[in-house]
Amino acid sequence: MKETLNAFINHLTIYDYALFGAVALLVILLLILAIVVRKKVALSMTLLILALLLLIAGPTVGYWQLHQFLYKTTTHLTLVKTLEFSQALVLKGEVTNASKRHLSTCKITAKIFKVSGNPYLDALYPLNPFQKMSILKDVNLSSGERYEFKMIVEPFTYAKEYNLSIGAQCQ
Repeated sequence: MKETLNAFINHLTIYDYALFGAVALLVILLLILAIVVRKKVALSMTLLILALLLLIAGPTVGYWQLHQFLYKTTTHLTLVKTLEFSQALVLKGEVTNASKRHLSTCKITAKIFKVSGNPYLDALYPLNPFQKMSILKDVNLSSGERYEFKMIVEPFTYAKEYNLSIGAQCQ
């Protein structure tokens, strides 16, 4: 957990800090406004609830939207093969830089989850994959360029039907 938190903090950009600062400033402004209009209880409580919701959802949604906008990539799988004499799954694919920024590192994540005939379970299984693997690659991608990758998920012993989800987070 400590390593994950340190990695997250080390990969923050100036845009992330600006977003977090703007959210904090807006929360403080709403709290001050709620104190100023404390005589009008309904308005004051609405501002207080809005400030708390913004404090919780603002950084999370803002971070996700910011990274979707600034560092957009597309991922395409070209080969998925289960090895016969080894307990491994080979994945080959490519990551394309769809943003206007230069990307230097990519974290490519593969998630493997079960498939059942039940549509409710099929909607829940992607939330908790039974196997997950990530690789961190140093790439040099300008806008529109592609990077081919190869992953070996090991040990892979699942014999039934499964689905695979792959994604890349680049900076």
